[in-house]
Formats: sequence, C-alpha cells, structure tokens
Amino acid sequence: MLLNEICTPDVVYCSADSTALAAARLMRERHVGDVVVVDEPNGDQTPIGVVTDRDIVIEVIAKEQDPAKVTVREIMRTPVVVAHATEEVSEAVERMKAHGVRRIPVMGESQRLVGILCLDDLLKQIVTDAGALVDIVSREQSREHRTRR
Repeated sequence: MLLNEICTPDVVYCSADSTALAAARLMRERHVGDVVVVDEPNGDQTPIGVVTDRDIVIEVIAKEQDPAKVTVREIMRTPVVVAHATEEVSEAVERMKAHGVRRIPVMGESQRLVGILCLDDLLKQIVTDAGALVDIVSREQSREHRTRR
C-alpha cells in the first residue's frame, strides 16, 4: 500500500517563527498532537521540523519558559524525517522506527507537503485489515455450514 492511500492529507502547519503558544493553540483547535514546521507557510510548504504537544510540555512548560516567547524554531525536532506519497507504507514505517518518530510528513511529487503519516493512521489500517480477515473467516464458516449439512 502506498502512503498517499493511508496518510492524513489535512496537515496542520506553521512557520518556524510561530510561538509555542500559537502552535499549542493550533493543536487544540485542530485536535492534533503535532504541527509540521514549514519554511514558507504561504509558498512551497517545505517541512523543516515537527513540534509535538510533548515537545511543548517538556521543552517549554517543564522548563518554566513563557510559551508566548519561545518560538517553534527553538523546540522543533530536526532534521525532519520525511516520506514520499508514492512510497510503500512499510518503507515509511521502517524510517519511523529507525529515527524513533511517531509522525512523518509526506511529500508529493513537487516536494510539497501533501500529508502526514501518524501511528493513528497505521493503527486504523491494521484494524481495517483485521476486520476484513475476520469477515473472510466468518464467511468461510457460513459457507461450510450451509454446504455440509
């Protein structure tokens, strides 16, 4: 399966000069746990980092810094690990595992941000696939029960 079939296309992003407070507000408004930091928010949207809710808690709140004064540039995870929309999900999962990240921005053909792959997306796919397997078993059992009376 290709990434463009499973990734979330509605990516929440901000510029590196946004504050941690602004990023946290975006996360709250959009019900997400991360913001992709892009080079040009109104242009190519090339990812340069990722900031998670955990980053804000650990790097800003726990250090008693003012989230209205700390920029996401100061706390974003770099270098950003990216995937491409036309690559196999398994390749992206291996990259996520190798770099220890739970989210990975997905780039399109024009090297523009087109989505994000999160563990949630992968879990939804696993559940869907497991449900299909259960249906196969159930149908086989029903067919066998009907034909072997």
